[in-house]
Amino acid sequence: MSNLIEIRWHGRGGQGAKTASLLLADAAFNTGKYIQGFPEYGPERMGAPITAYNRISDDPITVHSNIYNPDYVVVVDDSLLDCVDVTAGLKDTGAIVINTTMDGEELKKHLKGYTGEIYSINARKISEETLRKIFS
Repeated sequence: MSNLIEIRWHGRGGQGAKTASLLLADAAFNTGKYIQGFPEYGPERMGAPITAYNRISDDPITVHSNIYNPDYVVVVDDSLLDCVDVTAGLKDTGAIVINTTMDGEELKKHLKGYTGEIYSINARKISEETLRKIFS
């Protein structure tokens, strides 16, 4: 499966990381891809850190485990940067996308020496401006 893409999501219970991973899986499936989209559950409660995963491929996916070396990581809540190792196993050829207002230099201080691509987006501001709604 040389065209396999693996994505790990980090968020807090109730923020939509699980839902986003399932929506991405649905979108990829609708384009003819083979997909997996699943959360990792523990003693979850509102606000507790959660992890969700996606696999997307042109070929059938035969792996059925968590993702330990993702191509991409999405961080929904930047407060997790200090309590969860969001870069664990992240490939240097991949990228991390973080919902934050921090600049690149400030983010690097939180990413344990990760040297791959780092992208930030202020999704909260976009939500407020477009939907006139704040998502915690």
